[in-house]
Amino acid sequence: MRRKNRTRTEPFTDLLFNTLLGFTFLFFITVLFINPISKIGNVNMKAEYIITVDWKDSLPDDVDIWVQDPNGETVSYLKKDAGWLHLDRDDQGIINDVVTIDGEEIIYPINREVVTLRGIIPGEYILNLYLYEHKSNHPIDVKVIIEKVNPTLKLVYANNITLEKKDSEVTVTRFFLDSKGEYSSGDSQKKILTPYNLKGF
Repeated sequence: MRRKNRTRTEPFTDLLFNTLLGFTFLFFITVLFINPISKIGNVNMKAEYIITVDWKDSLPDDVDIWVQDPNGETVSYLKKDAGWLHLDRDDQGIINDVVTIDGEEIIYPINREVVTLRGIIPGEYILNLYLYEHKSNHPIDVKVIIEKVNPTLKLVYANNITLEKKDSEVTVTRFFLDSKGEYSSGDSQKKILTPYNLKGF
């Protein structure tokens, strides 16, 4: 009676199974590495407050916003990320008004700077304006708006400020946020936030 030779088929089956298992494992590892890469381009746009500064369109003047948080971190064009503060748009008058899209130059004449508070630090915030460039040589009317974004959009502060000469710095407002992110107004006692130490403000 002849016996079946099982020793030749079992190693071959084991080899096929192990090869399949190896390819499955490599596929699984590849999927794990691919998924995080696809998320790199995602930007966390969570915001608690948005501060917007607007002045007349097409003016060549450069108005800069400076905001200091309770920890003494200050956001400006010199430092666009400071704690939970972020400068989303630094407008330089007409210098950065031309945008190239698909090879075509488009003029974007709106003069606006935007700062976002992406988290809450309880305490006092200071909001200053600084007239960096004053090519028009006329008084500049600037509109300042603070909006609470989360959970719903709510206007909490609006004011019009006039800047008249280059290198002038104005404390627009000091305001407070509590631990729940609720806004309360403060005074506008002057505090210089710029490092220029210029006189005559």
